[in-house]
Formats: sequence, structure tokens, C-alpha cells
Amino acid sequence: MANTQIAAARSGEITTEIERVAERENRDPEFVREQVAEGQAVIPANRNHDALDPMIIGREFSTKVNANIGNSETTSDLETELEKLHTAVHYGADTVMDLGTGSDLDEIREAHVEHSPIPIGTVPLYEAVKRAESPEEITTELLLAVIEKQAEQGVDYMTIHAGILAEHLPLTDGRKTGIVSRGGSIMAQWMEERGEQNPLFRVYDDICEIFAEHDVTFSLGDSLRPGSLADACDEAQYAELDTLGELTRIAWDHDVQVMVEGPGHVPMHRVAENIARQQDVCDGAPFYVLGPLVTDIAPGYDHITSAIGAAMAAQAGAAMLCYVTPKEHLGLPEEEDVRDGLAAYRIAAHSGDVANGLPGARDWDDALSEARYDFDWREQFRLALDPDRARDYHDQTLPGDNYKEARFCSMCGVDFCSMRIDQDARDVEDGEMSELETTTDLESSPAAEVNLPPVGTHDSSVPSKDETGEDALVERAGDD
Repeated sequence: MANTQIAAARSGEITTEIERVAERENRDPEFVREQVAEGQAVIPANRNHDALDPMIIGREFSTKVNANIGNSETTSDLETELEKLHTAVHYGADTVMDLGTGSDLDEIREAHVEHSPIPIGTVPLYEAVKRAESPEEITTELLLAVIEKQAEQGVDYMTIHAGILAEHLPLTDGRKTGIVSRGGSIMAQWMEERGEQNPLFRVYDDICEIFAEHDVTFSLGDSLRPGSLADACDEAQYAELDTLGELTRIAWDHDVQVMVEGPGHVPMHRVAENIARQQDVCDGAPFYVLGPLVTDIAPGYDHITSAIGAAMAAQAGAAMLCYVTPKEHLGLPEEEDVRDGLAAYRIAAHSGDVANGLPGARDWDDALSEARYDFDWREQFRLALDPDRARDYHDQTLPGDNYKEARFCSMCGVDFCSMRIDQDARDVEDGEMSELETTTDLESSPAAEVNLPPVGTHDSSVPSKDETGEDALVERAGDD
């Protein structure tokens, strides 16, 4: 019996996970199977993650969004981390990466796997550093032990920084911002201190065997991604990418699923180039990008600078976008920052799907536009990406229930509302203007779930705290 999704797909089997993905994406199960078999898409689904609602990451499917969470030495505990997980699912994250570096990492990770309906990703190198107490003290035995333990705990995908090699390090000389990947900098320090090759690269076949046993998906880390526009698309970044292509093919030989991580900071005119190059070098393996940020001048607004690049990346073929919050480069994000970051990235992902003509992707836009033209305020709010935000902004100036029937908002007022004027013109008897097309039916839309309201993409729930402080299950937005 096949042990991994890609092995099963290669043997012609349509797994229960493939069936669920096909349902959620409104695609033929056989098409899903072919994409997984060819390595063009991944279904991160560790066999030990019982709470998982399977999803797929691939350029032929709806663009997905990841949210990073995690504690540090000075902030956060189990309760807070579960709240972060709840917030991420509530506002529409498709996966979550636990990047914790603080205390109680095992307890928190196990709780996430127990409760999360979306795939959980980790960076095992962080725990290895914590256990070794300094990067240069890390051993290959420790790395493999941490990776195996996290796989047994049910982690669905792991970032493995195996692509940064000793011969790549001199290529970073002359950069403006050096090595900005946390894992990349740790591996670089290890190699500089020890004078040896990257241990993750040396034991990569062993990691593949662990991943195959538990069906963990590789997220091959881009350790040399650019941390500034000046460093984008340089020799160091592309040299590592070539190695990531080799590692992709080795993982496939082990029947292990792979996606590849990408930059970073990239000017707008080179975003598509990055996607095309990765797709060529890595034989079409799904590309998972951070941003990219298209300008470096806007600390405090990097959810915007990066969402611009993310939308372009999605249109060019990126399969998953890693969200950036307004706190990027400045501090740990709080709940409102997570909300703003996920909103920006859901917009970017959806915009890419619309631009790429994914089946039914624009139906949500059309339905909301029709509600807006009809002054159906309640339907507008219901269909909004963030219904609470839309309702709150409207009610700040027109709070009464009577204004939910009004044919204007406070922006234009009664006399200058263009849509009201247009409606009145169309009501003129024997006029030249005809009726409009307003018949979008979201119930029959062929769109994937993530391109239909509500924003949250899963039917499961994660623990939160109710008003009394007792544990409660809080459903995602729009379930009521």
C-alpha cells in the first residue's frame, strides 16, 4: 500500500484526500491525481494529523495563503498560540506555519496539530538551535531526531534549509542586506564555524526517508532570498535555486511531495521572472513565495508593499503566498495585524485567480457588485471579504437600520450618488438605457471554496476563549 500522496497518485490511486480536494476545488478527481503524481501540486497531509481538512497547493488550483504564528522567549503561551491559530483560520488562512522559538514548543505544536483543520508547517532547525544552545553545536543526529519527532507529532510540511551550500556563501559578499533568512543565517554560521558542508544537505536522503514514512511535504527553504530590492535576482539567490531544483528531484525519487520557497524583496518588473525561473529549474514544483515586497520604503505598511508583489506572483503562477503583516521588520504581530495581513493576501490571491481565469473565480466579485448596485447593504456585508469591517465602516456615519435600505452612502450623499442617478435614468419610460445583467448565482458557481464567501475556508473549529474565560469552540467567520 502506498505510503504517501504522491506514491498513491503515481500508482493510479485516488485517495480520500484527493477526493476531498477535488470537492473543494470543483475539479475532476482524476485531474487532481495527475497533478499530484507529476509533482505539480502537493497535498500536505501527515497521517498523524487527524483534525486535518485536506487542501491542495499548485498553480492549477486556487492560490493559497499561509499565515505565520509562533511564540518567542519573552512572549506567548499555549493559550495565546491557540488564539493565534483561531485568528488565522477565522480570517481565511489556508495553512499555518508555527515558527515558535520560545518555551513549551512540543506542547504547543501538539495542540496545534490536535486542533487545526489546516496544514501545520514548521522549521525544525529552530528547535535544533534551541536544544543545542548555539548554531555551531548542532549535530546531524540532533537535526534528524528533531525532524523525526515533529513528523511523528503530525506536522504536515517542514521548511528544510538544505539548499544553501558552503560554496554559495562568498556569493553574498557585496549584498546590501546579507542573509536575511533566519534558517539561512544559522546554517551559514554553522558552516563558517565548522568549515564543513551544510549538514541538512549531507543527510538529505535520510530526511526524505523520514518524510516518506509519515507523508510530510518538503518546503525547501530559500536561505539566500533577497532582503532588499538591491539584492534581488543576484548570483547567490539563483545558485541556491539551482540546488533546490536538484533536491526537488531527489525527494520525488523518494516518493515525497515538494514545494519550493521563494523571495522576498523583488522589484515589480522582475517578479514574473522569479516565478518562471523557479518553475523551469524545479520542474514545475509548486512555488511558495513570501510577498514579494516590491519596495523597501514603507515600514508599517509592508502588508501593502508585499501584497502588490503577491498579486503579481499569483498571476505569474505562484501556488501559495506567505502573508506579511503591517508589523513586518518592526515587531511581533497582534490579532489586528494578522487580520490586516490576511485580508491583504486573500485579496492578492483572489485577484491572481481572477486574472488567471480560474473557473468561477470572478463570480464572487460579480455577486457583490450586483448587491452594491442594488443598494442591498446587508448582502454587501455578507459577501464582503471581511464582513465586520465593511459593516463597521458603513455604520460609522450611517448607523441606523433605516440606512440599510438607503439608496446612498455617506461618500456621495443623496444627490450625487451615481448608481442612484443611473437607476433613475434607466427607469425613464421609453428611455434608451436598458436593464442590467444581475443574475450571478453563487450557489451554482464552479469556483473553488476559497473563491467563494465566507472567507474562512474550512468547516472545522479551533479552541478559543469565550467571555467567561472557559475553553470554547469558536466557529470560523460565516458559519452561522
